[in-house]
Amino acid sequence: MTAHSHSHTTRAHSFNAAAAQYAANRPSYPPTLFDAIENLAHRPLTGARVVDVGAGTGIATALLKARGANVVAVEPGEGMAAEFRRTLPDTPVIRGNGNALPLATASADFVTYAQSWHWTDPAHAIPEAFRILRPDGGALALWWNTEALDIPWIEAAANRVERFFGLDAVVTKNGSGAKAAAALSTTALSTTTLATTAPTTTGTAPTPTAPLHIDRHQVRWSRRVPLDTHLANIGSHSAFLVLGEEGTNAFLTEERAHLLATFPDGVVEEVYDVELIVATRS
Repeated sequence: MTAHSHSHTTRAHSFNAAAAQYAANRPSYPPTLFDAIENLAHRPLTGARVVDVGAGTGIATALLKARGANVVAVEPGEGMAAEFRRTLPDTPVIRGNGNALPLATASADFVTYAQSWHWTDPAHAIPEAFRILRPDGGALALWWNTEALDIPWIEAAANRVERFFGLDAVVTKNGSGAKAAAALSTTALSTTTLATTAPTTTGTAPTPTAPLHIDRHQVRWSRRVPLDTHLANIGSHSAFLVLGEEGTNAFLTEERAHLLATFPDGVVEEVYDVELIVATRS
């Protein structure tokens, strides 16, 4: 069965049964990413009210809090929200999604999406984000950890995933970060200048008075992890979660042998390019 045999909704819900695996093995984000967010937004995270949408198990939320932000998390999945509460018991997490945010208009300085924007419908999520952002400098920040495909072993591993799943499998595994970023750059201007309403549970999005200003930035970073952690990280992506245990184990068994040839000490250096977009009102 290929990754394309499963619906977008099925893949989105697949994380709930694997929330602990996700929390334990997914990569975090480097401090330089948050420096870049502040620089592009022209405002500090310290003291800012941040709405972290699709917060998952709280990986990015914890880092935003460490920067001094006052964070409210929004997470649609029951399993992911439960893991979030175990990890960050003192941080509010609201059940909801980016297409209809259950928050007041003009109530946030930042809206952030860490590895989660591709699960939204941009036609709804863009006006919703700017509805809840303050009009005087509020910023929408989206980012994805993407594989550094210029590194030979990472390119070879990505090719093995693509052969296993078929067309577009690398994008499926990575959460379509680069493709979603490119789509946002196009959609943001047309959606925010043409849409007049976006009905939600909390009101109607106002018509923006100007197009969005969009900045893009890339941050490279790496982490060294045991091979078992690397394989569990691979297995926590939706393409594998919906594949089932038998198929996933078969792939990961072969992948272990490939990687031990490159990393005989059993420690893998994962290298990521964080793709960042910061959108503000012009």
